[in-house]
Amino acid sequence: MKTIALAALAAAALTSAAPISAQAQETISEFRIGLLGGENASDRMRSNECLREKAEALLGVPTKLFAPADYNGVIEGLLGGNLDMAWLGASGYAKVYLTDPEAVEPVLVKVNNDGSYGYYSIGFARADSGIASLDDMKGRTFGFGDPNSTSGYLIPSIEIPASGYSMTPGDYFADVVFTGGHEQTIVAVYNGDIEAGVTWADGLGEWEDGYNSGALRKAVDAGLVDMTEMVQIWQSKPIPEGPIVLAKGLPEDVKLKVTALMASLESLDPECAYGVMAGEAKGFMPITHEAYLSIIDARKTASE
Repeated sequence: MKTIALAALAAAALTSAAPISAQAQETISEFRIGLLGGENASDRMRSNECLREKAEALLGVPTKLFAPADYNGVIEGLLGGNLDMAWLGASGYAKVYLTDPEAVEPVLVKVNNDGSYGYYSIGFARADSGIASLDDMKGRTFGFGDPNSTSGYLIPSIEIPASGYSMTPGDYFADVVFTGGHEQTIVAVYNGDIEAGVTWADGLGEWEDGYNSGALRKAVDAGLVDMTEMVQIWQSKPIPEGPIVLAKGLPEDVKLKVTALMASLESLDPECAYGVMAGEAKGFMPITHEAYLSIIDARKTASE
């Protein structure tokens, strides 16, 4: 009953929020899912293979996964009409919307175990580094994931300077570098290549587990880090979780089927949902464009 209710709610939300486009396709010959960066491509593909199989069986057409090297690869794929679906970060969605408001529509958002759909940008360092807060980061190197990442760059680039720490390399931090993604940042800090970095987590559960969900949890599950050797040094204000988006030009029945599948995933196949959602969460629930207006404004301001 829970699965049916979630699917019905998601489908109803999509139907009411998305009027049929005059240019929508009538049929599709394949369905293409973009996987945002954050961990290496093979792990992303493996975590989402179960979703690919379910979507292919549901839609009756070949379904393919694409894992570009960076966030911009997924963004450009959506803008160019080469991808049909992706789970974007809020900043990535803002970039797509600001570039072409008619490219995609947000349909679902991940819901945490406590019922919230927010998460945090988490600053961290090695426990043996002597770094306990940003006050200890003067003259040290700070790592960020990707310029199009909400938690991996956009929000820290606003909130950290607002707290009095310049993000201009050499002013306060010795250097500010991009590692290429969340996993790369976590590994770089853990291995001592940089002194600290930022990544994303829901902030729920135990630090030793990498919290309930997020990049730290994925790194722990993959055996890449021992969280007892790491320490949290900063945390952002709550960030709205990024949306699952669908190309606006897709046939309406395809949108409804895929939205219902995603909304039902945690109930249908908890193990599959765990991999897709990067850890423990309640599942996916409907979301609309209005939830991201503040991030769109922040992205617009940051680019001016």
